[in-house]
Amino acid sequence: MDITKDEIGKDKDGNSVYLADIWPTQEEIQESINKSVTAEIFREKYADVFKGSKAWQDIETSNSELYPWKENSTYIQKPPFFDGVTKGEGRVPVVKNAKVFGLFKDSVTTDHISPAGAIAKDSPAAKYLEENGVKPESFNSYGSRRGNDQVMVRGTFANIRLKNQLVPGSEGNITLHHGSGKEMTMFDASKKYKEENASIIILAGDAYGSGSSRDWAAKGPYLQGVKAVIAKSYERIHRSNLIGMGILPFEFESGQGYESIGIKGDESFDFELGGKLEVGQEVKVIATDKNGDKKEFIAISRVDTPVEIDYIKDGGILSTVLKSLA
Repeated sequence: MDITKDEIGKDKDGNSVYLADIWPTQEEIQESINKSVTAEIFREKYADVFKGSKAWQDIETSNSELYPWKENSTYIQKPPFFDGVTKGEGRVPVVKNAKVFGLFKDSVTTDHISPAGAIAKDSPAAKYLEENGVKPESFNSYGSRRGNDQVMVRGTFANIRLKNQLVPGSEGNITLHHGSGKEMTMFDASKKYKEENASIIILAGDAYGSGSSRDWAAKGPYLQGVKAVIAKSYERIHRSNLIGMGILPFEFESGQGYESIGIKGDESFDFELGGKLEVGQEVKVIATDKNGDKKEFIAISRVDTPVEIDYIKDGGILSTVLKSLA
């Protein structure tokens, strides 16, 4: 029905009633407001706004201005992003002898990189929670535990639909550790690379990081040790988030990708940055396979502004902000 024209009912005498018959005029509305909405109402309602309910008042708290981190909390942990931040001028990252951690095709989304859904019972995150006394029925989701970096770093690249071309035909949280040649979870591989002091990178197709602007899709790879990403193209916010965590974003030259260049993913990569970083800089990348054969190609820096250069040099925007406050 069209309520502006059609009958909406009958009165007690059977006559048609239309919206215009019962709709108040602006003057009537204003008169009602003037009578009913007073300053005293707001004073009364907001007088104890900070007092809260009894349940709120019963929460045990301390008088400290700082949050008392609890080591046994599986929901909230002290974030590690400020660890190791030092004063002074930053420097351009050195990416040498880097191994491919993830080899992806087009449209890898932020949910592929950092899922927000259920925590699989056989995942590294589940193992961590069980070791900390959490039963499977209480795992909850990655989204609800995003305040705990120990859960989230284990959940990075843990989407069950992720397809890592380093392990052809696979689906889910799996990669190939190049040093041992063994297949393992992305988290376990990242730990091994850190133990070996090896840099790791991501190679991807078009629209890398598409979907929602999920911050952990950049934080997680940072904590796993990813130094750079080379993709055909990026979702704009994810590109920005990578830079915010100090991860270098590069693009293949137009019309190129790792497949057309002949990269298989088992090579070692050297980025010839030469100690400098410029907006839109063309960087030569040398991929060396197991036989020592080399392939050279150009990767275009997607550090798009001068301030983003500062973020990369400082190791991320959080470090830049902390330095500015020191």
